[in-house]
Amino acid sequence: MQRKSKDKDGYSAVQLGLVEARKAKRVTKPMKGHFDKAGLPPCRVLREFRVEDGAEVKVGDKVSVGLFAPGDTITVCGVSRGKGFQGVIKRHNFRGGAATHGSMFHRAPGSIGASAFPSRVLPGMKAAGHMGTDQVTLRNVKVVRVDAGNNLLVVRGAVPGAGGSIVVIRKN
Repeated sequence: MQRKSKDKDGYSAVQLGLVEARKAKRVTKPMKGHFDKAGLPPCRVLREFRVEDGAEVKVGDKVSVGLFAPGDTITVCGVSRGKGFQGVIKRHNFRGGAATHGSMFHRAPGSIGASAFPSRVLPGMKAAGHMGTDQVTLRNVKVVRVDAGNNLLVVRGAVPGAGGSIVVIRKN
């Protein structure tokens, strides 16, 4: 989509767009101008990657899985699955209380601070709350197979995010 240079922008980078069918009426006027300047159709996702000054990348170049080869190690970044509001046992792996003998303390967090001093809950205290939808980065993931015809990359191990979510893959 765009090539950023040290002279004009202060750093050297390339802006990539995931080309998907997107209606022109769904694009804002400033973004429409950005896509028209590049001479490319509107896309849903834009990501920027730092490159060295001498890199030969031009606007309109296509990037595919042909950059990778079996045996390469890559870094995969994605957004983890959302799990909603969760308690401390699931969210922070707390142990929980006794299950029998009339105990009424099963899945509660326990003490969260002193009473007299400092008379408040300290910041960063592990508590129940929203879990998931965090950016997860997996380093040193091994490429098993590259299918350039179908634009598929087979890796060994887990990939963050739900099925169909967008991930960023970088060469190590």
